[in-house]
Amino acid sequence: MKERPILFSGPMVRALRDGSKTQTRRVVKPQPIENARFVGGYYVPGPKRTENSKIAVEAPYVHLTCPYGQPGDRLAVRETFYAWGRWETRYSAKKGRDEWHFVDMTLECGRSYAYDTDEDTPMIVTRRSTVVPLWWRRPAIFMPRAASRITLEITRVRVERLQDISSRDAIAEGIEACPIGGEWRNYLDSAPNRDALTPRVSFRSLWESINGPDSWAANPWVWRVEFRRLP
Repeated sequence: MKERPILFSGPMVRALRDGSKTQTRRVVKPQPIENARFVGGYYVPGPKRTENSKIAVEAPYVHLTCPYGQPGDRLAVRETFYAWGRWETRYSAKKGRDEWHFVDMTLECGRSYAYDTDEDTPMIVTRRSTVVPLWWRRPAIFMPRAASRITLEITRVRVERLQDISSRDAIAEGIEACPIGGEWRNYLDSAPNRDALTPRVSFRSLWESINGPDSWAANPWVWRVEFRRLP
């Protein structure tokens, strides 16, 4: 059993916490060529032309394992959070200059991490010049394992095209229902109830809000990772 970190946006963290999100889709990198054959956690890219031949030949076997793990592995969720600490400058030999470095003092000062999706968040400052420890809003990518409050266990992994998602799976992705009308949230609009969206269209708007306006139309191969939240 292995454990890996995984990043989620604020809306998806809320969906994980309320139990409505049990799947996530992540783009396969690198994308396989057309006619790829997927088998579990690996794929055979399919026929392609070599540099010295005009005849399509079978590509060699390629083993591509899911970077997020296999059934039984765990995922430590990273989210935007607040840490108690201070900033200091450290010399970077690689860049040849001083860089700001955050010193996380949350646990050693007897404090607890706070989270951006919670209703009550600490008061923060925006300048780094002070050496006095204060609360700082930190990007999810910098979350230490000790701050992660959600752990997931993978139950299934497969590969599919993004647009193959069903309405049931779109709901399992954690999309939010609108409070009025029984429709689903448009993540590309500040007014959630403006458009009546089906689950798949709602998920499309969520995907494009994260990955860009042309990301749905590209219809990439994606890892479909199913999981359950551990107590």
